Amino acid sequence: MTASDPRRGRRIDIDGFTWNIHDHGAGPAVILCHGFPGLGYSFRHQFTPLADAGHRAVAPDMPGYGRTDRPGAIEEYTNVAVADRLIRLLDVLEIDRAVFLGHDFGAPVAWTTALRHPDRVAGLVLLAVPYAPDRMPARPSEIFRALADEHFLHLHYFQEPGVAEAELDTRPREFLQRLFFALSGGYRYLDVWTHPSEGHGYLDVLPEAPDLPWSWLTEDELEHYAAEFARTGFGGGLSWYRAYDANWEASRSYEGARVQVPTLFVAGDRDPVIAMAGAAALDRMRASVPDLRGVHLLEGAGHFVQMERWDRVNDLLVRFVSGVAGR
Repeated sequence: MTASDPRRGRRIDIDGFTWNIHDHGAGPAVILCHGFPGLGYSFRHQFTPLADAGHRAVAPDMPGYGRTDRPGAIEEYTNVAVADRLIRLLDVLEIDRAVFLGHDFGAPVAWTTALRHPDRVAGLVLLAVPYAPDRMPARPSEIFRALADEHFLHLHYFQEPGVAEAELDTRPREFLQRLFFALSGGYRYLDVWTHPSEGHGYLDVLPEAPDLPWSWLTEDELEHYAAEFARTGFGGGLSWYRAYDANWEASRSYEGARVQVPTLFVAGDRDPVIAMAGAAALDRMRASVPDLRGVHLLEGAGHFVQMERWDRVNDLLVRFVSGVAGR
């Protein structure tokens, strides 16, 4: 198979919806699902190692991002809706079964796909976000609003359409550089929470970022992200935050569900998601995933573990995929 352009990918129209995908290699497939503020390009370090190991790496720009379509209805960004759309993508790509990898928002999409379509999922890899079988005890937007009374909470700040866009769409490169740094292993992101929410935008509370290059991000790589988000704006990606309440409703039937496919979990030990979730979340995942084949917290890495520790992630990923793809 001819590899797609490593930056732009290739576009596929399915039932009136256009995906942009990065498609590399041949063999048992791995579907790589990114989160915010990502692109299929966020898995650029995984394409060649997977292809060299005899696998097909397919990394879409997720709905609302990059060159993939941006649905208008918020319900189109729920994990259930995106999982079903990904299965239709498999059909068109003539992939019977695949390993699904999800990072950030991509993680609940990946595990929802495993819960809804277990016959199409050979294995599951979760980066940064541990499997959470329990729904929030109340509507998420209400919980976010209460927390925002004392802390700057981006989950709340992103809820109202147009507010974050007015700030971030005019300064995409600055925002991306500062957010990538703030969520990395080089900064303690929870310090952002200490700022009051009232009267502050996200750029008011994010730390200044050091000059590039970093050990895991170059000037050229950041420029690619910045150019894409300058072209599209952040509204499509922010729709995933605005779908929290819709997800809360759509996930009722999966509360307490056990993931039955082989699963691997990898995160940075300095990821703020891990700091906020705590050991209890990892224990809850262990109890809810009978075939959990590893929990790896990589030293010194933050939220973007597939970029910050790409070599270690690739080693774990290739070994896992090679072990389950032929089941």
